[in-house]
Amino acid sequence: MSKSYLVLMRHGQSQWNLENRFTGFYDVELSPLGIEEAKMSGQNLKKAGIKFDLVYTSTLKRAFTTAEVALKEAGQEGLIAGMIKHDDLRERDYGDLTGLNKDETRQKYGDEQVHIWRRSYDVQPPNGESLQDVVEKRVRPYYEAEIKQQIAAGKNILIAAHGNSLRGLLIVLGENTPENINQTEIPTGSPLVLEMENGKVVGKYYLADKLAA
Repeated sequence: MSKSYLVLMRHGQSQWNLENRFTGFYDVELSPLGIEEAKMSGQNLKKAGIKFDLVYTSTLKRAFTTAEVALKEAGQEGLIAGMIKHDDLRERDYGDLTGLNKDETRQKYGDEQVHIWRRSYDVQPPNGESLQDVVEKRVRPYYEAEIKQQIAAGKNILIAAHGNSLRGLLIVLGENTPENINQTEIPTGSPLVLEMENGKVVGKYYLADKLAA
């Protein structure tokens, strides 16, 4: 079987990324920079010649708007109407932290506690989700039920989602473990390309880096 592509694209910078707030499920718009990041992602996809068969996004506008903008720039706007949006690909729910400024939250609760809430695998912020919850309750079941079979069929797939849901997907794919996932930070608006063969990852790179090489 020939190689296929699974491209993971974190949304462009959102207004709350810009304001350094915990965003989670809050449905915030892209910032002007975020729109430009999405455009650049689409231009890079066009340069690389990657054409998609299917596009999955979360139901939050910062993710699906990023996909729409990128697809237009890539000359693949015909895929927009058929994008598959699902709640299971949403960002991690930060619960009571949602909307709070991250620096002010550190001042209130201490650096160590906020680090635990943000970066531990299995600790939930107050009334929110842990990364483990995102992986085991949402991302893994959705991947197994909906996406895995498309990859096995050799489809080229774009998933436009969020930092934590995409990091969760890297765990599901076996590219990271709960122990080392903290070493992976997916930048906004920068497609991460996974080359797939027989359902396995055989190559991984950020598209911008590949084109610059």
